[in-house]
Amino acid sequence: MIVRNPVVRRIVRSVVVRRVAGTLGTLFGVAVLVFVMLRAIPGDQITAGLGTEAAALTPAQRQALELYYGLDQPLVAQFFSWLGNLFTGNLGYSARSQQSVLELTLHALPVTFELAVFSIVLALLIGVPLGMLAASRTSATGNAAGQVVSLAGLSIPAFLLATTLLSVFAASFGFNPNGQGFATLVEDPLLNLQQMFLPALVLGFGIAAPILRTTRTAVLEVRSDDFVRTARAKGVPERRLQVRHVLRNALVPIVTMTGLQFGYLLGGAVVVEQIFSVPGIGRQVLLGIQQKEYAVVQSTVLVIALAFVLVNLLTDVLYRVIDPRVRAS
Repeated sequence: MIVRNPVVRRIVRSVVVRRVAGTLGTLFGVAVLVFVMLRAIPGDQITAGLGTEAAALTPAQRQALELYYGLDQPLVAQFFSWLGNLFTGNLGYSARSQQSVLELTLHALPVTFELAVFSIVLALLIGVPLGMLAASRTSATGNAAGQVVSLAGLSIPAFLLATTLLSVFAASFGFNPNGQGFATLVEDPLLNLQQMFLPALVLGFGIAAPILRTTRTAVLEVRSDDFVRTARAKGVPERRLQVRHVLRNALVPIVTMTGLQFGYLLGGAVVVEQIFSVPGIGRQVLLGIQQKEYAVVQSTVLVIALAFVLVNLLTDVLYRVIDPRVRAS
């Protein structure tokens, strides 16, 4: 079908419509994938909740529990029942915590978001300066330091670094604020920052490696452009040249990498959150999987996917702010 109305054609081609359609398609695909994968894991909510006692259930008791959890319905009916509840704001209920999934998510998501922001800030403070230093042709030491940090960040597993730091700081310095009850930034800012420091350092160190490499590659590419040579020939001071001309024009790939890593942090910090007892969204998913709480896992993963899509959208907006060439396209 060919749309001849120019107004309708303009709307169909608009970025907003395409973005919304792509977002809805992505979220639907994630919903289907998570739903199917959870049902592929052996066991269900009944066996997870009762353990070995589930074997002693009579057929009538098991039937009553299946009716209570909605497991008596066909899988297709379960899926669309859950999907329909989402549109009314009902994300499900957690029998383990005796709370709705919406309440759990509203408490856990800000914690993970704070940890992700803290980690990204540390990663940028490590990765961007070292990446620019590694791109300097006159700094062999900076290049070597960049290579060491890059290789270490990519090769050391997060769980190993987290366990090591936690053990060293607790045993040698008596520093283990995560052993206390978690405090939000509003309740106790000082304790909260202390509890966030080590997990953010672990995650930030791992993210600094790809940011460092991206910065180095982008800076080397920009430095070979004609406008950089022209600015240097006009006598522009080196520091101003590096910041205002080189780094500014190398920001697009750096922003891309940062956006991708930030989206990963919203759902990929499960291990670090568990080791440091940070009650974030990743830990919520992990506990939901252990207890076979389908509603918790499905709805939480969908929230993570939505956050990831929104971060990518924000990254795309930043492209247009940073680079006029992208803005004009």
